[in-house]
Amino acid sequence: MKIQQLRNATIILDLGQQRILVDPMLARKGTLPSLRIFAGRQRNPTVELPESAPQALESVTHCLITHCQKGHFDHLDRAGTRWLRERQIPVICTPHDAPYLARLGLNVQPLPEGHAEPVPFFGGTIRTVRCTHGKGLVGRLMEHGVGYLIELPGEPSLYLAGDTILTPGVRDFVLHHQPQVCVVPAGGARFDIGDDIIMGLDEVLEFTRLSRGIVVANHLQAINHCPVTREELAEAAHASGLAQRLLIPADGQVLELA
Repeated sequence: MKIQQLRNATIILDLGQQRILVDPMLARKGTLPSLRIFAGRQRNPTVELPESAPQALESVTHCLITHCQKGHFDHLDRAGTRWLRERQIPVICTPHDAPYLARLGLNVQPLPEGHAEPVPFFGGTIRTVRCTHGKGLVGRLMEHGVGYLIELPGEPSLYLAGDTILTPGVRDFVLHHQPQVCVVPAGGARFDIGDDIIMGLDEVLEFTRLSRGIVVANHLQAINHCPVTREELAEAAHASGLAQRLLIPADGQVLELA
């Protein structure tokens, strides 16, 4: 298994014959709105895609979406939609998101209903895991989406957490299933009001302690409402004795995970 970090939550999973693009945000730097008002109005994304992105995207065979409605352009933006539509890349998603994506002209391949249980996926299985994309008033306004547990023969089991805080449900899931590789959001995103809407530094460290496998942190330094930096997360992981299991890839970096 190889995981290439492109930017924010956008990654490419290399699973042998399948190369799966996850949550494509492909816009140029500064072409999307700010997600903060009072704490700075820098437009998004705050960085360009890495130079390796165009070549990496050419070999993509499928796309996987965790959530995309209610304005979540950092997981599917207009540039990503246009790219998928022009190439008619098969887009795997939940039944909830399928009608919305079909209206955008995408080649939608929704998972079956009842997908919280394992269903067939490229010779193995996939199941969804509930996300909690913030609590309180902000949480009620958010599109919570799902994470995915992917288990394929000959590959490490993989948990894509999606946009979630560290809830009791996520804790229980990790303790029970112990995926060998987990990809988690680590930016500590928040709006001008309310608490974090994804994991931040402390919750990522706690998640890594719960897991016995490799944890990959993303959602870092690409959107202006994510204050956590790679440097401070790396320093905290080192101080906590977790640096060998908490990987923090740079944009464009490829991780090879046996």
